[in-house]
Amino acid sequence: MILSPSLIWFLVGVAFLIAEIIMPSFVLIFFTAGCWISALVVWLFDIELTNQILIFLMASLILLFTLRKYSLKTFKGKTTYDIDDHYRDSMIGQTVIVTKKIEPDKPGEIKGMGSFWRATANEEIEKGIPVSIVKKASEGGLTFEVKPV
Repeated sequence: MILSPSLIWFLVGVAFLIAEIIMPSFVLIFFTAGCWISALVVWLFDIELTNQILIFLMASLILLFTLRKYSLKTFKGKTTYDIDDHYRDSMIGQTVIVTKKIEPDKPGEIKGMGSFWRATANEEIEKGIPVSIVKKASEGGLTFEVKPV
């Protein structure tokens, strides 16, 4: 069985598509389109291999450079950083329980809103004592400054 050049280009495009699904980088999809454009051109016109490769490269690169940025915006979605910040900010003023002793020079741990968080304080606070969250003590928002209630 002899495979036609257009079928070979189509199958190479399918291989690129499978590779894109396995490791999504949103780059290989444009090479898939380039293969399929080459397959269509080879199916319509009898051209030699050098020109087929040129059509593949030109189509793939033009699609990649013109559509990738737009496609990433469309398909990537939104990040949840704002949601996380809002969640952490909503903890300020909450009363929580100390789960690991807090010392002035050594952070401890608190439990609030179903999660465990690092906590610092200007005084020693024993395990089991209720405390109030005063503010975020770190840039990432994973450590809070607390004071006894």
